[in-house]
Amino acid sequence: MAHLLGLESVGVVRGARPVLGDVTLGLDDGACVGVLGRNGAGKSTLLALLDGSLAPDHGRVTRAGGTRVVTVGQSDALPAGTVQDVVHPGAADHEWASQSHVRGIHDGLLADVPLDADVATLSGGQRRRVALARALTTDAEVLVLDEPTNHLDVEGVDWLARHLRARFGRGRGALVVVTHDRWFLDAVCTRVWEVVAGVDGAAGTRAGHVETYDGGYAAYVLARAERERAAAVAAEKRANLLRKELAWLRRGAPARTSKPKFRLDAAAALIADEPPPRDRLALTRTASARLGKDVLDLEDVTVRYGDGTRPVLEDVTWRLAPGERVGLVGVNGAGKTTLLRLLAGDQEPTSGRVRRGRTVRVRALSQDAHELTEVAHLRVVEAVEEVRARVEVGGKDLTAAQLVERLGFTRERAWTPVRDLSGGERRRLQLLRLLVDEPNVLLLDEPTNDLDTDTLAAVEDLLDSWPGTLVVVSHDRYLLERVTDHQVALLGDGRLRDLPGGVEQYLELRRGDVPGRSGSVGTADGYPTHARDTGPAPRTEPAEREVSAVPSAADQRAAKKEMSRVERQLDKVATRVAGLHEQLADASATGDVEALARLTRETREAEATQAELEERWLEAAEAVG
Repeated sequence: MAHLLGLESVGVVRGARPVLGDVTLGLDDGACVGVLGRNGAGKSTLLALLDGSLAPDHGRVTRAGGTRVVTVGQSDALPAGTVQDVVHPGAADHEWASQSHVRGIHDGLLADVPLDADVATLSGGQRRRVALARALTTDAEVLVLDEPTNHLDVEGVDWLARHLRARFGRGRGALVVVTHDRWFLDAVCTRVWEVVAGVDGAAGTRAGHVETYDGGYAAYVLARAERERAAAVAAEKRANLLRKELAWLRRGAPARTSKPKFRLDAAAALIADEPPPRDRLALTRTASARLGKDVLDLEDVTVRYGDGTRPVLEDVTWRLAPGERVGLVGVNGAGKTTLLRLLAGDQEPTSGRVRRGRTVRVRALSQDAHELTEVAHLRVVEAVEEVRARVEVGGKDLTAAQLVERLGFTRERAWTPVRDLSGGERRRLQLLRLLVDEPNVLLLDEPTNDLDTDTLAAVEDLLDSWPGTLVVVSHDRYLLERVTDHQVALLGDGRLRDLPGGVEQYLELRRGDVPGRSGSVGTADGYPTHARDTGPAPRTEPAEREVSAVPSAADQRAAKKEMSRVERQLDKVATRVAGLHEQLADASATGDVEALARLTRETREAEATQAELEERWLEAAEAVG
């Protein structure tokens, strides 16, 4: 494949701090690269090097002759004019309308955006789609996208993934994308570049670097885990050698001889050679208020804005059970935020009623983090102390400063004013303030905004063990399918619909309902379809046919509850088996024959129970589909 773009031993220095050092990367035809890394690690710097907007301080950027690079940044900066002028500058209607792939882009991104509208009047989501359409309609060989799924709904993310797969799967051109959307990474990318932030240590400041992985996000997670396992083995060997050196020093000759000096140098070299650890964070579940059997019920709720207007929600009845975990999807403007406001008690319905249990403590995570405006003058630790100064976590009493450190804030950043935090740091602080208040019902509105993949993984692990009721609104399919047990949808008709087939069923419903899109699904919007997308899209009408293709809603709910129940039992049995093995080892060391016989019998029984539970889990998983 032809080489398009490359970095050779590139380094970037900001002030006195090296951001990236000795980075060598290459882009060839057909490459689809996902860029990951913690917030502030240098992802945007890497993109600026690739598109030529930033020159390296050392090394060089190579580009094949005639290679054109187009970038879509996070800011959605657009020139003044109408939508058509911005997307097709200087082109007559017949020039772009005669191209099938351009018409496909219009259908996928601009179906509800008037071409004669002034871009200054557009919403954030519309501006994002105009910016994407402007870039996708060019003939650039390299496309660089910075968080392209921001402001897109689930349907928009799905369309963009299919379009990019079809375009770059042909082996012509290359794609580089920075995104926190793990489903999108797996659907589009065949390679991952992880930007690892530099560290400041006793040995000096180390620049950030880039580690490369083959495959999408799932392959990256496996490969990174293996690298970290190998690094842990090497670190253990280094620590053992260091302990031996220090033990020799304690037994060695006086310091005036040459041997201790040699040994001191050897120990110092071992310490200096210690690789910097990854910047990790730990989210630990705080105590939650007890939740009774009655949580939140919406009974025949209708919400209407203005007289004579079509209701946003109409005769909606929805009952949330204790411990229920539900994902909410829907088109923009369908009423998702309105529904959350009703549940949170921030809005009253036009008709109908919302019933709340007496023990319910609802807390909501908003999209725009407006809750932090009132504490912008406070430092991070003070903003947490305002909610609660001390919290019990895992049986230990932790201060606000200790909690902030667990959430990935360094000691320096912990005393930074809230107004000076980055978007990702503000999101983490917003989440921490919400959790230390110990709610038992969580409402999360687009919780993945501004969070990197490491933080998202920590949040998901936390939510896995959280015992309360959870409602998540998100376009992030990976998050929805990871932390919720089932999904519901608002399709824009004011009704709330159960989705036994999950997000995929919602997308099929939308493809059947939206004019102009159902015909472009099979051809990937004008491009030859990638091998993974061959064949026409399944028909979605009538609605009863698609629902009957999957188990009934009642069957799926029962199977998911059975899976959750069995998973909890498996955790307990696994802990018991591990404990029995430790007792067996102790009994074997002491030679206690009676204990060995008893423990062997108990171990076999526990392992048999474990195997039976695993079979039950597999049966339930098959029922879920």
